[in-house]
Amino acid sequence: MTSIRFPALAFCAALLPALAAGAPAYAESSSLTGKLNAYVGCLNRLSERAYLARERYFSWVGKKGPTGKERIIYGTYTIYDTSECKSEVEIANMLDPRNGELEHAASAYVDAVVALEPLLKEADDYYSQEDYKDDKMAKGKALHPKLVAAWTSFANADTTLRSSIDVLQDMLAVEEIVNIESTEGRKARYHIQALMMHAKRLVRVQNTDKPDLKKITETLGEYEAMTTATETYANENKDDKIGSSFINSAKTFLITSKQLMRRVRDKVPYSTGEEMILNSGGGAWMVEGSPGRLMHDYNQLVDSYNRGARF
Repeated sequence: MTSIRFPALAFCAALLPALAAGAPAYAESSSLTGKLNAYVGCLNRLSERAYLARERYFSWVGKKGPTGKERIIYGTYTIYDTSECKSEVEIANMLDPRNGELEHAASAYVDAVVALEPLLKEADDYYSQEDYKDDKMAKGKALHPKLVAAWTSFANADTTLRSSIDVLQDMLAVEEIVNIESTEGRKARYHIQALMMHAKRLVRVQNTDKPDLKKITETLGEYEAMTTATETYANENKDDKIGSSFINSAKTFLITSKQLMRRVRDKVPYSTGEEMILNSGGGAWMVEGSPGRLMHDYNQLVDSYNRGARF
């Protein structure tokens, strides 16, 4: 699984997007945006790596765990330090507006990711040092159920927190676009925010186990129109500059979205080589027209947006 990043909203700091620069319309929205940013920062920094570690591990380990007889032993990955996430969430949970359900979800995420960190470090050391050659995979077998349980707890907490943030971010995004249009008109900030909103809608309808081709085609058309409008505005308003890297990322995501739509529409199967890449653990982004590539290119768009789409 590739973790979707969150973009920033007007004042906020993407998986989904993080929150962007600019003053929100209402004080409560501003405060909520700041609160969400702490949670978004954790998800954007830690979740993708945690899921990649799981993919890496299960690319060579069976459901029952390692045996020591595997042809290739890749080990797993570690995740980044979780202490900053823990402290920022503790602070954010005390900020207004208070939201018990959201704060509980954020705390549960912290508990899960903090528990996962040392376990992945222990497993990574074990496999990278090839200690399984000395104990006949005894520790690897003992670690397996602990890793599975930790990843399960993490995935559940991650999903719950994302869902809670999604609802609030959608509300703030619409509010921000309305505010921008009323105060600035349809200029650079309006085009950037509207494009990100359409991109998020598109990744949602395509990133599903049961794709609705009619809905995908409709949402894809809306995103393409917004991308074209944003590029046209950028070309015609050089003094109100929208970064070229943002435009390029937006168009790359559009191309990948079309490739995935065509694969669904035309029922195009993956080749043997593509299947090998998809099953290798962490390499799905290299296959054109795959959900993994869609997530990768959407995350690249979010990164471009969060770095500052306008400069």
